Amino acid sequence: METLTIFLLLIILIGILAIFYISIYNNIQFNKTKIEKVEGNIDDDLRAKFDLIIKADTVIKNTLNEKKDYLKDFIHLKEEKISNFDLERKLKEAETIITTLYEDNKELNENESMKEIKEEFKNANEKLLAGISYYNKHVNEMNAFIRKFPNNIVAKIHHIKPKTFFDGKDMTDTDINDFKL
Repeated sequence: METLTIFLLLIILIGILAIFYISIYNNIQFNKTKIEKVEGNIDDDLRAKFDLIIKADTVIKNTLNEKKDYLKDFIHLKEEKISNFDLERKLKEAETIITTLYEDNKELNENESMKEIKEEFKNANEKLLAGISYYNKHVNEMNAFIRKFPNNIVAKIHHIKPKTFFDGKDMTDTDINDFKL
């Protein structure tokens, strides 16, 4: 009888540990899914912003009738293998050039297509900023979760490592100079 009781307790203990393990694993997967979903949204937002730059380039060329190609360095960004963070920074540079041209040229300032593009930039930037904020928040939460015991054991078993923030900053490394301007 005593052996049967020990056996049942052992089965119950193994069952409780299995449920605990599965709960931790599911929590990690849920967070990973949230992060992957917002990564896809950020990709879409960056693509939309890139398309706005192409659209603005066409309007600028047609409106100003100049031979100068203000955005030529940005038109081929899609083909380059750069991080989303670097792409976002380059797109901001292009947007700054577009804004400067818009403010400095009466023809562009009065152009209805350009006014629409400026409004679309505003909306795209708000969406992108929200996505980046959401991404960083959930990366921070997941990283904190997988660093705690016993979550770290489950993460290690499944080769799940802490993710970097949107800007590529790794808070776990010893590089204190990885702040990006």
